[in-house]
Amino acid sequence: MTKEELFEWQYPIGKFERQAFSESIKAQWLLDIQYLPQHLENAVLNLDEAQLNTPYREGGWTVQQLVHHLADSHMNAYTRCKLCLTEDNPTIKPYDEVKWSELPDVLDLPIHISITLLHALHRRWHYFLQELTAADWDRTVFHPVNNRSMSLWDLLGIYAWHSRHHVAHILHLRESKKW
Repeated sequence: MTKEELFEWQYPIGKFERQAFSESIKAQWLLDIQYLPQHLENAVLNLDEAQLNTPYREGGWTVQQLVHHLADSHMNAYTRCKLCLTEDNPTIKPYDEVKWSELPDVLDLPIHISITLLHALHRRWHYFLQELTAADWDRTVFHPVNNRSMSLWDLLGIYAWHSRHHVAHILHLRESKKW
């Protein structure tokens, strides 16, 4: 596999690029948050157990792990957003997403558990984000791994991208396998 092909498998929609605040970008990112559960559900529709246990790329997670990862990641993201709004530059808690992806709930539970969770979580998260004022988007959290503060606007962009990123992994795999 060439370096370009590997990049395409790792980042089918490209890497996240920070954007300056705008109402039009905010509207798009809010739609990404709102519709992630439905897009994910459509991406995994009619996949069988063998397909769910297929890595999306060499050395990558399986489709099942990706679905559960989205639930784990977005639960943390929702909490980070709420902390950002209610505390003064709080330090967020990182977690080892690789170790989380190897836990029994990820490996053994059916994906519909996490898809159901994502529907409820994203409904609340989207509502919460819609109600923010212009000043709220400038509030920050401190990320100790990156050793920097990140605005609520940055968090919205990262997780909107993250939503599209992992759905694209599944769709890219399906296309390559002709599923």
